[in-house]
Amino acid sequence: MEDNSAAEPLIKKQGYHDNCEACKIERFKESNTGIPFKLLFFVWVVTLAAALPISSLFPFLYFMTRDFHIAKREEDISYYAGYVGSSFMFGRALTSLLWGMVADKYGRKPIIMIGTIIVVVFNTLFGLSVNYWMAISTRFLLGSLCGILGPMRAYASEICRKEHQALGMSVIGTSWGIGLVIGPAVGGFLAQPAEKYPQIFSRESLFGRFPYFLPCLVISVFALVAFIISCWLPETLHIHCEENIARNSREAPPEDNTYESIQSQEMEVSKLQSTVSQRSLFRNWPLVSAIIVYCIFQLHDMAYSEIFSLWAVSSRKLGGLSFSTSDVGEVLSVTGFGMLLFQLFLYTWIERMLGAILVSRIGAVITIPLLSSYPFIAKLSGPVLLLVLNSASLLKNVLSISITTGLLVIQNRAVAQEQRGAANGISMSAMSLFKAIGPAAGGSLLSWAQGRQHAEFLPGVHMVFFILNVVEIVGLIMTFKPFLAHPEDEISDPEPDPESHRS
Repeated sequence: MEDNSAAEPLIKKQGYHDNCEACKIERFKESNTGIPFKLLFFVWVVTLAAALPISSLFPFLYFMTRDFHIAKREEDISYYAGYVGSSFMFGRALTSLLWGMVADKYGRKPIIMIGTIIVVVFNTLFGLSVNYWMAISTRFLLGSLCGILGPMRAYASEICRKEHQALGMSVIGTSWGIGLVIGPAVGGFLAQPAEKYPQIFSRESLFGRFPYFLPCLVISVFALVAFIISCWLPETLHIHCEENIARNSREAPPEDNTYESIQSQEMEVSKLQSTVSQRSLFRNWPLVSAIIVYCIFQLHDMAYSEIFSLWAVSSRKLGGLSFSTSDVGEVLSVTGFGMLLFQLFLYTWIERMLGAILVSRIGAVITIPLLSSYPFIAKLSGPVLLLVLNSASLLKNVLSISITTGLLVIQNRAVAQEQRGAANGISMSAMSLFKAIGPAAGGSLLSWAQGRQHAEFLPGVHMVFFILNVVEIVGLIMTFKPFLAHPEDEISDPEPDPESHRS
């Protein structure tokens, strides 16, 4: 009897609380070994709503910045566009840790609901921007006030049993990656509708006067749907703990064994909280190392996303492809569909066979020669150009999402539940800082490179993709020990000490 009691999880030893949604989730995980498909679908939708606005502006950002008439030369447009792209991530870097701490105190669900409404409001206002500074301000506020991703990562790991946590992180990574690809596709197809679809939208209409409002409006409507869905998300953070234990101890009769049991439980909770408080997140090297490596790859991916769209719409004389926003949208649509198929049917099989870290390393190695080929792709034309470019874009984004999924799993397994919100907040703050650097650095780098078309060493866009490869090589080196530590010996969820339950 004692052995069976000792083997029970702490939450079960304390007893479930009928009014606690987190207890219901724990009870569901204990009684069902399967995958919570319904909740994971909700997670996928909400994460997609948070990801779509991040990169949806990239296909039309070049033209939007041009229409603001802030750049004096054509080569300077990419420079100014980079700062609009960075403002979102800069705002998120300042507040992600705060949102994570709030999520650890008040729950994941309130932060998720607030974040989706913020997307609805400020993404819509960005589409209505009338000048450069309004565009930067609305993007900054959207980034700083939308704290969805950190708590959503914690949420995805908490609704899954431990053996399914990798799938939960994969859902987050897949939705996020698809959002970063489908977002530009939406922006590419729907921007400037009065020019592309004059039979539907007149130049005197709202969408004619605000040519970049339609893609923002579509994404905001989708975010509103995500907000409605988030109302049905169960909370995963336990909010009762000591208060309910104290109440039960007052109500229990002295002669009943329940009093001794509750005293034991109260000591166990105090011991657990003491352990958690002593465990500094910044001294948790498996967590910190995974965050640092993740940030390096995210810096690379964000810079690439900015550069790809700006490079594609740049003129041929500057080493670009002279694409329209629709052309970019078509390429990114094919990429997004391919990523979805890869994540659904191939990634899990590959990850089980090779392991998440090895998949990340292989992805980084393949990325290097792939990016080196981009300047030569610009020399192609016609159907051959479209075939090669679509293949390269698909492969690059598949490799990127494969690299980051394993690092997300390591981050969430390296901490206990009580710290996951804060841990993901730290991760989001650091990642957002690097992602804020990415678009600004990418835009400035492309602008500078396009001004040196006749240089002897790496002329034009050759220099751009060379520097991207340098960042990728740095990330690849950091995936090896002793830098990247594995959290096998770390506490991923609190477990009771069996001896504390023995009399």
